[in-house]
Amino acid sequence: MALASIRPAAVAGQFYPRDERVLRTQIAELLATAVPLEIAPAPKAIIVPHAGYMYSGAVAASAYSMLAPLRSVIRRVVMLGPTHRMAVRGFALPAAQMFATPLGEVPLSQPDWLDLQAREDLVVDDRPHALEHCLEVQLPFLQLILERFEIVPVLVGDASPQAVANLLESLWGGPETLILISSDLSHYLSYHEAQWSDRAAVEAVLALRAGLDHEQACGATPINGLLLAAAHHHLHAHLLDLRNSGDTAGDRSRVVGYTSIAFCEAEAPSHARH
Repeated sequence: MALASIRPAAVAGQFYPRDERVLRTQIAELLATAVPLEIAPAPKAIIVPHAGYMYSGAVAASAYSMLAPLRSVIRRVVMLGPTHRMAVRGFALPAAQMFATPLGEVPLSQPDWLDLQAREDLVVDDRPHALEHCLEVQLPFLQLILERFEIVPVLVGDASPQAVANLLESLWGGPETLILISSDLSHYLSYHEAQWSDRAAVEAVLALRAGLDHEQACGATPINGLLLAAAHHHLHAHLLDLRNSGDTAGDRSRVVGYTSIAFCEAEAPSHARH
């Protein structure tokens, strides 16, 4: 295994622009026009969608715009998402030590990469990551928002919510660590059916109820694990955006749902007057 191996961009030119200048411009425009539904403090964790930018980029931007104040604080991003192309038992880390996008290369956190291999439910395998888009599409946003960071890219297959929570707990860290869960919501329902399904799923997430199924969200397993960890850490969930492809760039007969949700520590009460 080549330790310096690079995982090349698999969906540049499909899910987002291949040209660096076009990509930078598109993300800058998405961030500039992002208006989150709720005002929230700096997030410890976010749920963001992973469709093509024309479909879900604006929804994702509502979460990424909140990271701007943390530009020089966040140094490690723990990224979890579902496998779309290859079944995995437990968790899959790549063997590659860099992820490439048109904006450059992002290094993996070497200590975490080594530590996680002690888990019996985790494999190191480039194959599930090779064509997977759910983590890759997040990287250009992170590259433009954050100054300098490493990633822990984990694909979640057949795993229990508790196993996900345990993995997140081992990587929780402090303010330097952002937890990122990549997930879309319902798939291919009619517009109004999707609105109903997605609202129910989001209400469960906002209440930290870890019972989502894969009809409600393709990333239900990592989301459920995050909800267990968020409850343990007394985080509060804030809805930033909730739309579907019928709202953004598609027809309304068969849509995909998208949400951005931030998980934040409760703001400490001010003692300035005491």
